[in-house]
Amino acid sequence: MKASLILNALIILTLPTQLWAYGSSSSSKKACEKPYFSEFVPPEKAEVAVGSEFSFTAATVSNPESIKVTIKNQPVDIKVTSKGGKYNVTGKLPNSLAGSFARINIAANGPNQCKGTGGWLIKVNE
Repeated sequence: MKASLILNALIILTLPTQLWAYGSSSSSKKACEKPYFSEFVPPEKAEVAVGSEFSFTAATVSNPESIKVTIKNQPVDIKVTSKGGKYNVTGKLPNSLAGSFARINIAANGPNQCKGTGGWLIKVNE
């Protein structure tokens, strides 16, 4: 009889630890995958003419409708095309940038609304 009481006590004590192993944890949630950007044209710190085109590649985790580009806090019109499992993004530098340095800022959303940002600096000649 004592043996069965001890056995029942051990089972009762180990059950909660087994149940906790299956609770909701951060590992069961989908990880935040931030969009990232590469292949910047013109390259970082390049000197370019007013109205030149720029381009970059956005990773496939990017939501193409969410990709936004700003230069000196001004939104820039862009064209997004799917190419080889990535998104190719192109646009033109505004004429108002003549004779200045400008950072091309990029923002996009990925899965679960994870935000990714990037960009690069260029010099715009007159």
